[in-house]
Amino acid sequence: MAWYAVHTRSRHEDMVHKGLALKSINTFLPKMEVWSRRKDRRKRIQIPMFSGYLFVELFQMDNHTKLSVLTTPGVVRILGKPRGHEPIPVPDEKIDAIRRLIESKVEIHSYQYPKAGEPARIVDGPFKDIEGVILKTDLKKDLFVISIDLLQRSVAIELKGFQIERM
Repeated sequence: MAWYAVHTRSRHEDMVHKGLALKSINTFLPKMEVWSRRKDRRKRIQIPMFSGYLFVELFQMDNHTKLSVLTTPGVVRILGKPRGHEPIPVPDEKIDAIRRLIESKVEIHSYQYPKAGEPARIVDGPFKDIEGVILKTDLKKDLFVISIDLLQRSVAIELKGFQIERM
């Protein structure tokens, strides 16, 4: 048996997980607990660890099985070689590592850092809620330079990764 990564439509991971379970296909949807920001309150919620993806365990990857997975509502494709010809299995060691990480109850943070040229919002510090465009990134030093237009002038500010989010 091998594990395969399945790409889902945006925010359809749970629906695909249930749909594949109804077809008796073993699935693994790793989730992590995060704080939800609401206008009037904060609470902890479960979100997928890999947004837009889940894993399926299949005995064999024949056309019937592949079609069964691909026809599940919300499934986009099974990850594999270019042009989607042949799915590539995910090594069991990686699935086991993800399971151990989830079972350890360690607080997990997922970051999707913006790239140069992308719009971003500052989420922490004195410039909170100000929007701008990323000029330069240095992921090794966890530094981002963002350009903010104030009074038709551009100001560049260096920020740490936790202070900024992609828009």
